[in-house]
Amino acid sequence: MTSDATTPSAVATRLQPFGATIFAEMSGLAVKHGAVNLGQGFPNFPAPDFIKEAACAAVRDGRFDQYARMSGAPSLTGALAERYRERGLAFDPDREITVTSGCTEAIPATILGLVDPGDEVVLIAPFYDSYPAAVAMAGGVARYVTLRAPDFRLTREALEAVCSAKTRAILVNTPHNPTGRVFDRSELEAVAECARQHDCLVFSDEVYEDLLFEGEHIHFASLPGMAERTVTMSSLGKSFSCTGWKIGWVAAPEHLTRGVRAAHQFLTFAVSTPMQEAAAVAIREGMGYVAELRDQYHRSRDRMCDGLAEIGFAVHRPQGTYFVLADHSGFGFETDRAFCYHLVEHCKVAAIPPSVFYSRPEDGHRLVRFAFCKTDATIDAALENMKRLADR
Repeated sequence: MTSDATTPSAVATRLQPFGATIFAEMSGLAVKHGAVNLGQGFPNFPAPDFIKEAACAAVRDGRFDQYARMSGAPSLTGALAERYRERGLAFDPDREITVTSGCTEAIPATILGLVDPGDEVVLIAPFYDSYPAAVAMAGGVARYVTLRAPDFRLTREALEAVCSAKTRAILVNTPHNPTGRVFDRSELEAVAECARQHDCLVFSDEVYEDLLFEGEHIHFASLPGMAERTVTMSSLGKSFSCTGWKIGWVAAPEHLTRGVRAAHQFLTFAVSTPMQEAAAVAIREGMGYVAELRDQYHRSRDRMCDGLAEIGFAVHRPQGTYFVLADHSGFGFETDRAFCYHLVEHCKVAAIPPSVFYSRPEDGHRLVRFAFCKTDATIDAALENMKRLADR
């Protein structure tokens, strides 16, 4: 049976504004047009052999065939607690670390578990597109602070304009997707001051914590007075080139972890047991690989940015992550969507229109996001294809 204009939508009202994710749309168009995919942020090269071998060994070992502990396999929560301890943060592996199905589950588990209907959550635009959807699912109200080109700095004044007694949490992402900013200490201290003043929580998305080229990654929970009001979210996929494993986690003081786990137990309950065992090996033994990957991405960033600039983009060179924002307005398109649709169809390159990451889509109409977590050959092929823009 097909629906028509008179058929009521089957989608819950709170989710109707979000529609299909832009990543699925652009990846679908990449396949349709045979395009080089610089849209969705997944590497087009394999994860390191040592963690794949650890995963195979765990699959063969019958001890790991069944559900893991709801909060996470002890091997992984222990490895994470040890890593955080080396970085100056203390989390109890049993009571304060929860393994989730990627950070994409960590986000709604945190928001559903700690935000009540009517609570306000401050989001920093441009944002990862699941943030406002997770707030909507919890019945919360999103308030927005918008970062502006060219520096995309976060200011205390902008935060103060949206924070109030109704604010339950501020969601911070650093290194920041999609701008590539690594927020400095003064910016993060501005968030901390607002959190203290309004007695609210901070949800800190740190999935790109290992992928920075300039500046310093500061764990938000390490700031003075923030450990007791911060929920730290991260994942394995970005640092170890295994986004398909979907291994993420939440680290928070016990009183906040109780809320996260209250939601997590009814979302996924537990995450793949053998992959958690392999993830523990990655966390304990893999920092050498991470350092090499960071150097590789640093070179890829420069390759991509230099190539885009030569073609005619105004490039915002990122300090971290594996994304770059560029201004496409010199090519004569009115919106980012119009540009991206032309790019994938006529230049055979898929990219992401960032207007979907803003509360006011027009704030992103001049920009386009490219992923450079790709091989040199893939980057070069995309850049060569985009030279066709000059022929439009």
